[in-house]
Amino acid sequence: MMMMLWLLAVSTILLACAVIVLGLRLHKRSKHLTYIHNKVSGILEQGTFERLLVFDSDAQVSRLLNDMNRLLEHAHLAKADYANQEKEMRHMLSNISHDLKTPLTVVLGYSETLLHSSSLTDTERRVMTEKIQDKAQEVLRLMHSFFDLAKLESGDRQLELSRVNISELCRVKMLSFYELLAKLGLQVELSIPEQDVFVRANEEALDRVLDNLITNAMKYGADGKELGISILNREGEPVTVQVWDRGKGIPEQEHSRVFERMYTLEDSRNRMYQGSGLGLTITKRLVERMGGRIDVHSVPHQRTVFSFTLEEMQDVNGRTI
Repeated sequence: MMMMLWLLAVSTILLACAVIVLGLRLHKRSKHLTYIHNKVSGILEQGTFERLLVFDSDAQVSRLLNDMNRLLEHAHLAKADYANQEKEMRHMLSNISHDLKTPLTVVLGYSETLLHSSSLTDTERRVMTEKIQDKAQEVLRLMHSFFDLAKLESGDRQLELSRVNISELCRVKMLSFYELLAKLGLQVELSIPEQDVFVRANEEALDRVLDNLITNAMKYGADGKELGISILNREGEPVTVQVWDRGKGIPEQEHSRVFERMYTLEDSRNRMYQGSGLGLTITKRLVERMGGRIDVHSVPHQRTVFSFTLEEMQDVNGRTI
């Protein structure tokens, strides 16, 4: 009987201890949950992304807090990315307004003169009409570039990839610029393997990439008097195409920005050639849609190189075709 009473007393004490321990744990967890509630409420009200303190004493609560901190980090990055895109969009719209306003002002000025001036000669009228035509074409090119970029970034434009002879395309493209290159007094250097090189690409898109890069080199590198195209075809590596010049180049701190929408160097709008700032962005998107990547390296007045890579086209036996 005494033994039974003793066992009952011990059991009661153990049960009481268990209840107390459980109560303390529940109380601690309640405090933790209250802390989480207050902290999250504060973050929502103030719009901050302050991280939550992680409690090591409770494994489940600790796991929850770590997950919430990762979620806060993701939200913070998403907000920063959105803010950056919004800023970039405002900058782009501002530049588009500038680039549209300039030729349209010229168009309006000449058209007003044609309408209200009766003393103009036929030659003067023809010259003004030609200038109006040129500026209208400039506006149209800008709008086409803007919508092309919008289609590329939205994914609406599908690029069908096939076997393209990059060697021949580079030669033909450079020949198409012969008169302009000669007019600018540019010496051309081609470094293309004798054996044709084939890549997996979209010929129309690749033609535009080369067109944009050569035009860009002519615009901003003509003072170096040299322009070239090189094709590097190393075994086991993607094919690399380089378009280079020896002009004034791009300052090192600007290298990471050259492919941004509407990016132009500070003095580029005052040069003989004016760009919309969309050409290199479109070029980058096209290269990426063909599975490649594009980079720039520039040492002012020595060598500025735009390089892009594409997958070499091979047959089923791993041989280049």
